Amino acid sequence: MEYSLPAWLGALAGTIVAVVIYVPAIRVITRRLREQSGPLSLEQRAEQDSKISVARRLILGVDIAILATLGYWIGKAIGGSGSPPPFR
Repeated sequence: MEYSLPAWLGALAGTIVAVVIYVPAIRVITRRLREQSGPLSLEQRAEQDSKISVARRLILGVDIAILATLGYWIGKAIGGSGSPPPFR
């Protein structure tokens, strides 16, 4: 596996994009889940908040993994592998 600056910069850009997308998306998802549940008791609310917390972490993890990998590949494709082509 080759490590090049463009590939790492692409991965960093992908991670930043993942976080930027995550923030508004998770707000919408959380709001909809709470609206659908209706009125809850204190215990039910705590259980729902726990499930939402786990869902948020999963969404962020998958989002970062996919977009950082995609950014890495794009950076590597645009920037090249960093080694000159062989002479023939």
